[in-house]
Amino acid sequence: MRIGIYGYGNLGKGVELAIRQNPDMELFGVFTRRDPASLQLMTEGAKAYAAKDIEQYKDDIDVLIICGGSATDLPVMTPALAKHFNVIDSFDTHADIPAHFARVDEAARAGGKTAAISVGWDPGMFSLNRLYAGCILPDGKDYTFWGKGVSQGHSDAIRRIAGVLDARQYTCPVEAALEAVRSGANPELTTREKHTRLCYVVAEEGADLARIENEIKTMPKYFADYDTTVHFISQEELDRDHKGIPHGGFVIRTGQTGKNGEHKHRIEYSLQLDSNPEFTSSVLVAYARAVYRLNRRGDVGCKTVVDIAPADLSMLSREEILAHML
Repeated sequence: MRIGIYGYGNLGKGVELAIRQNPDMELFGVFTRRDPASLQLMTEGAKAYAAKDIEQYKDDIDVLIICGGSATDLPVMTPALAKHFNVIDSFDTHADIPAHFARVDEAARAGGKTAAISVGWDPGMFSLNRLYAGCILPDGKDYTFWGKGVSQGHSDAIRRIAGVLDARQYTCPVEAALEAVRSGANPELTTREKHTRLCYVVAEEGADLARIENEIKTMPKYFADYDTTVHFISQEELDRDHKGIPHGGFVIRTGQTGKNGEHKHRIEYSLQLDSNPEFTSSVLVAYARAVYRLNRRGDVGCKTVVDIAPADLSMLSREEILAHML
């Protein structure tokens, strides 16, 4: 499979590294809105190209992995590129997934292409575990906790605010809420009661800090529903103390079975990630294999992780899967 990368930030670099761990794939090249000559790729023989020229290479790429931000990039990029390429993205604005799916599905079907959206760990791996657990324990409750970790999408949304030079946003689970869920108390928790958001922001000299803080705290779908703390720091402090991009979290479902619900159960799936973008990239690359296979079978249009069979993600043959994975 010849893989193209569209965008070369943290996620795009992670995809390049992940491709090297998958021997049935090769990197065709990276497409960037920056000067291609300014990029130093890690893959021998791969080239960087101008993003505006990408349609010239539609016959050279089996799957294009789009590594843009969910706030403003992916809603435009993915539908536009899905007309010409098999594509995959990590769109993570949960409330807007149905509308994004519809736009990408229309574009992919028009071009006879296959697309997968919202691939990563949440949405993505966490979505699958919520669905599986709900099917198994229909009489129960779902709980999802994120962090403590850096959210790439939320950090990117802050950086789009006028006057912001750089930012890191940490999502932090409220420990009391997490313990209440694990105890089997089945609490009713509001969004605000489950998580807090902690923002470290580097602002331009002379920027209106009060305006920036207000824009962050009132940003719909990102911060408005959470207790959010904003700290303004220097670029040196950000680079020194917040250069890593860790993340993780928990999906928990508590439920009951039996004649009168006398037997209690808890399903828990957790992730602890040293590098959020590199893990997300690894999920994207696995699903790129599935997108390629689906398209070869003539299964076009938009898909999500809940539509794609696990066997299509694997390098193993069906016989190997039956012998060693079941």
